Amino acid sequence: MKQQTLAMAADQEAGFERYRRPTRRDVFLAMMEEIVPWQELCAVIEPHYPKAGSGRPPIGLERMLRMYFVQHWFNLADDACEEALLDSTALRRFVGIDLGRERVPDGTTLLKFRRLLERHELGEQLFAAVGQVLQARGLKLGTGTIVDATIIGAPSSTKNADKARDPEMHQTCKGRQWHFGMKLHIGVDSRTGLAHRAVVTAANVHDKHPLPQLLHGNERRVYGDSAYASQKALIQARAPQAKDFTNQRVRKGVENEEVQRSKNRNKSKVRARVEHVFAVVKRLWGFTKVRYRGLAKNATRSFVALGLANIYLARAYVA
Repeated sequence: MKQQTLAMAADQEAGFERYRRPTRRDVFLAMMEEIVPWQELCAVIEPHYPKAGSGRPPIGLERMLRMYFVQHWFNLADDACEEALLDSTALRRFVGIDLGRERVPDGTTLLKFRRLLERHELGEQLFAAVGQVLQARGLKLGTGTIVDATIIGAPSSTKNADKARDPEMHQTCKGRQWHFGMKLHIGVDSRTGLAHRAVVTAANVHDKHPLPQLLHGNERRVYGDSAYASQKALIQARAPQAKDFTNQRVRKGVENEEVQRSKNRNKSKVRARVEHVFAVVKRLWGFTKVRYRGLAKNATRSFVALGLANIYLARAYVA
């Protein structure tokens, strides 16, 4: 066995790791360190966060928020997030923990912080705060909105303590395949590609029902796939000046079939921007399956994930 070198034993900040280079994780965390509006987000939570008193002082709010975001970015459970911080120097540096002086906040502490956000519905407020910051930096809402929904899976097994599936989740058929879980509905600005509205429902709720809640009201155009076809009344109820630019269903052999398909393709060039948001939330953040039981807890996670996705997608403008 080779003897452990000084570089392996010492902290990399001491300057002994001569041959270490920044990893993709290092680069990502350094970028998020710069572009996340920490002050504005902490201001949302601060009125509800425990204050120092005669007992044990609470952990710093920004430190807990950073740990909470790490949990989202790397799709970690509470205890797994604690272990990741113990294992990774890069994560500890980002959160601001020095193991020579203090402990890593444990999984129970992170659980209590997460429940604080859920209890006061702060996930939606954090999402709104991100939107306000981005608009203040020049990313104003345009007059076009793209609406879409995606399925987030949930465990369908009944091999648990209750011998039952989550009663708030439901199943739906898509592409001749059955899915069990919830739906994340979003409204995305057609110019910036950033989400400005979101609704969480059970998977069996049709895409069209939350449509009015996904519009800000000043739209001139509304884009969507064929699930939103023929919903002019719902669109007009929320955005009276909006025109329906959703894809229309086309049957084979009908008159002007190719013309209608060509129109749908042109609309889809704009509509495709909504998929960028889902790609970040589901592929980068790993939010393809729910982690908690019930819609409320997963709604908080959804709003926070969308807010972080907006920051990431707008990184070129806010850096």
